[in-house]
Amino acid sequence: MNTCMSPTFKPAWWLPGPHLQTLWNPMCRPPTPLARRRERLWLDDGDFLDLDWHGPHDASTPLVLVLHGLTGSSSSLYVLGVQQALAAQGWASVALNWRGCSGEPNLLPRGYHSGASEDLAETVRHLRAQRPMAPLYAVGYSLGGNVLLKYLGESGADSQLQGAVAVSVPFRLDQCADRIGMGFSRVYQAHFMREMVAYVKEKQRLFAHQGHADRLSTLERLGPLDGMRTFWDFDGRITAPLHGFSDAQDYYKRSSSRYFLDRIATPSLVIQAADDPFVFRHSLPEPSELSPCTTLELHTHGGHVGFIEGSPRQPGYYLERRIPQWLAAQAAM
Repeated sequence: MNTCMSPTFKPAWWLPGPHLQTLWNPMCRPPTPLARRRERLWLDDGDFLDLDWHGPHDASTPLVLVLHGLTGSSSSLYVLGVQQALAAQGWASVALNWRGCSGEPNLLPRGYHSGASEDLAETVRHLRAQRPMAPLYAVGYSLGGNVLLKYLGESGADSQLQGAVAVSVPFRLDQCADRIGMGFSRVYQAHFMREMVAYVKEKQRLFAHQGHADRLSTLERLGPLDGMRTFWDFDGRITAPLHGFSDAQDYYKRSSSRYFLDRIATPSLVIQAADDPFVFRHSLPEPSELSPCTTLELHTHGGHVGFIEGSPRQPGYYLERRIPQWLAAQAAM
């Protein structure tokens, strides 16, 4: 529909540049304690997802599904922050942990990835069945935002969501794999490589301990886990063969949300920073690629899942102000 520049976000002067904006949340933000209830959702293929609920239990209270990013979890501070902000306006929320991200390895050799919209679809069906009277919305960050937009494009008018917000989306996974290998962004790449390799090794240990020789064999056939320095390496050797893609390029092409945007029929807001150190500026979609019900809110600054404002003594979190505000406006329509 349109691309807009929002005047309401004023980047914190004491966090100049995209990297400090990006690193504040994971490295410096104080934790947000929340009382949550965990539910285990068993999937059709025998695996599971863990869901963490917060807020009112009323059957008709608006419910927001929150999707974390790569190597994150429902305990990521931006997830906790938005759940707290939603509760403050009387809304319920449930944070999804992608496969193996809840602190316990998942049961199958496969894991999660940037195109895992089938897991999102099962979760949405579960939530609609559990709270059929509640208006259902979704918020996705980074990888979670890519999965969300892909799902919205695939499902069209049948998304079962009343609205959606995606933040810091890696619209073109191939280009983002290139971008994160440049300059200071290689620091993020090295972090992700360590975390993703550890994710696979932990499952190998679990399968060996539990005597699941067939599942262990599936992972061992992928080859040694050393020597992977880039996303192209990991996705070519691990992600693609584990999830039915022929190679990394095939995975990137079939999973990149940019190719699904014109089919979205759910009111959607995309919040993006032009200086995102994970995403090239030319990876962002043109206005002509967006469906009529999608708005791209593009900020000059903000980093990747950053958008920190305020003072050093009282940092502000624009996303936790903007997202509940936009969702409430949708609910009032």
